[in-house]
Amino acid sequence: MGNVKVLDPIQSGTEQANRHRWIVLAVGVAAQASFSMGFQGIPATGPLLQEAYRLTLDQLGLVLGAIALGIAASEVVWGLLTDKLGDRFVLLTGLLSTSLIFALLAMFGAPRAGSIPGVMLLGAGLLALGIFGGSINGSSGKAVMTWFQDGERGFAMSIRQTAVPVGGGIGAAILPWVALHMGFISVFTTLAVTSLLAAGAAWTWLTPAPVQPAPKVSSNGPVSSTLRDWSIWRLFVASGLLTVPQFAVLTFSAIYLINEYKFGIAITSAVIFAVQVIGAIARVWSGRWTDKHKNRRTVVRAIAVLAAVALLLLQLNIMTINVPLLSVALLIAAGVFGSAWHGVAYTEIAVMAGASRVGTALGIENTAVFAAAFATPALIPWLLRVCSWPQLWGGIAVLCLIAAALAPKSES
Repeated sequence: MGNVKVLDPIQSGTEQANRHRWIVLAVGVAAQASFSMGFQGIPATGPLLQEAYRLTLDQLGLVLGAIALGIAASEVVWGLLTDKLGDRFVLLTGLLSTSLIFALLAMFGAPRAGSIPGVMLLGAGLLALGIFGGSINGSSGKAVMTWFQDGERGFAMSIRQTAVPVGGGIGAAILPWVALHMGFISVFTTLAVTSLLAAGAAWTWLTPAPVQPAPKVSSNGPVSSTLRDWSIWRLFVASGLLTVPQFAVLTFSAIYLINEYKFGIAITSAVIFAVQVIGAIARVWSGRWTDKHKNRRTVVRAIAVLAAVALLLLQLNIMTINVPLLSVALLIAAGVFGSAWHGVAYTEIAVMAGASRVGTALGIENTAVFAAAFATPALIPWLLRVCSWPQLWGGIAVLCLIAAALAPKSES
């Protein structure tokens, strides 16, 4: 016993916690990325999905929007449950549920020789994925928020938010190939296994933070006090408006560039890839920047203005000199600015709500984002029946300026 080195338990515990927080962050990234593979990867199979299930274009739009609709409808409820039951329980529930739903889709909801499931079955399955998968967003965010101090939260949350474009990029790269060569049984099976692996990581490594760090702004009142905070709702609306340019570019830039400039798939795919990759980098950079300068609200407003400027320049280019490559560059810029604010805004709304209401606040934020993600691709085809592409891009720029005006101004 004399050779046993006695360690200071407090110091040892602190060092272990400092190491473990990065593991928790990795678990949050893995969980978010696994869900994003399905949420953003399935739409990438759109033409193959339409052919395999014999869908009309309207049916395809509804089916692809079903996941986002389910997320938007359930986020606040999952946020409340995360605050009440804990992030680990809710995250495991979400990951295991989505794995089960993907498995059921593989068994009963995928086309087979001589059998094509109905659109209602496919739509209901994807809606259920959104409803249960929505739990992953807020619970993984709360896990990260409780393990990191305020001076690191923007950076940590921005890293977690990069899981959305990263997971979506992986899904968009892999799932169409799987669908083409192996069918949708393999697509859904792949996603079921991915969710199950993420659940295994959460079960193994996601533990409660030893100390709940107190944010600068704390709300210790009832849930209703969080829901009545006008600043939170201003950021909620601003976030929804800022989601529009991101999803407008992701879902319609390829159609626009092909129809207006006759670009090929290689260029349009490169545009989407650039938006996702540069957007992910911008999220991490903005998180680190705001941690150092304590200016999250200012950065959200600045990004909104920059997105508006990019879209207005795009409109001006189309209506005057109409240089194709300039349109490409401005579309990428608009998509990047439409993505760069996420980690900063998520951190700010969580800090505004306080440590005990992080799940509720993130649920509110996710509701705004995914409601806009559902509405944007649904409304743009209708808007294009009554206006031109330049008017559409200019209208989205106005939404960004409204977001800049609505976002809270005084720093917390």
